[in-house]
Amino acid sequence: MGAHNQTCTDDEFIALWGQHQSAAKLARILGVATRNVQNRRRNLEALYDIRLFSADPRSSYYDPRQASYSPLKQIDLGILDGTVIVFSDAHFIPSERSTAFKGLLYMIEALKPVAVIANGDSFDGASISRHDPTDQPATTVIQELKATQGALGEIEERAKAERHNVRLIHTWGNHDARFANRLAQHAPQYKDVLGFKITDHIPDWEFCWACWPTSRVIVKHRYKGGIHATHNNTVQAGVSVVSGHLHSLKTTPFNDYNGVRYGVDTGTLAEPDGPQFTYAELNPNNHRSGFAVLTFFNGELLWPELVHAFSEDCIQFRGEVIDVSAF
Repeated sequence: MGAHNQTCTDDEFIALWGQHQSAAKLARILGVATRNVQNRRRNLEALYDIRLFSADPRSSYYDPRQASYSPLKQIDLGILDGTVIVFSDAHFIPSERSTAFKGLLYMIEALKPVAVIANGDSFDGASISRHDPTDQPATTVIQELKATQGALGEIEERAKAERHNVRLIHTWGNHDARFANRLAQHAPQYKDVLGFKITDHIPDWEFCWACWPTSRVIVKHRYKGGIHATHNNTVQAGVSVVSGHLHSLKTTPFNDYNGVRYGVDTGTLAEPDGPQFTYAELNPNNHRSGFAVLTFFNGELLWPELVHAFSEDCIQFRGEVIDVSAF
């Protein structure tokens, strides 16, 4: 790690800062003390007459232009080779640790992905939803927020233990948007105050509306709806589309003159019959618990693979049933 710091050029340091905007994060990446990162940051600012802004609003180096979040933000990963794990619709609430969540931790350890993408709806927001509050779990916003912070923190810790430079991406889901939307409706004057947005409470994940692992694969929370969404997504978009929202966990291939591409539904990380979904009135659903594994070779997406929750504390992947009770 220390050797990496010695060979980190000025351009590389500036690029890393632009990506992370955090002295603590760069210190971990470069294997040096935080004060060394801060010293080099200020030296480069003086040398090149630039400002290296911080993502932390509490910092004197905070860029006020960041206070207005762009709803069109996209992240390009430019992956050539490696694995990306995509989960969605976790709807984290207190005291609920699903088999798929344990399986996610297991697969992060086993596959050491270059990126982990939470594809929307980590936060549930049942108490601020449009559904009858008497029909929802008896959890408050702060309880759900702490559950979301804890679960994403555990995923982050596991991912970084396996690969220090792993990218942690979070696309916006409609449930995630409830947090700020409710506040915006009732207290718009506080829009730029720290804590108003859910991103203020989950600072180590990069939030965006869409993530492009390559130029021919997009990961976003939702696009088309209905039972044929995965097919319609990739047909209409012209690229492989990895989406959540519908909880159905499936892969649909599509071929035309441009070759094969895929529509992928990443299912739900929660239990399909969990207390988050009481609004479904106990009706049967076509939902499955699990997540997706995307493997890239020479910049091409191989056939997307799915991890299913098989039974309590067991997942199935590549024809094998795996016990994840230790996670």
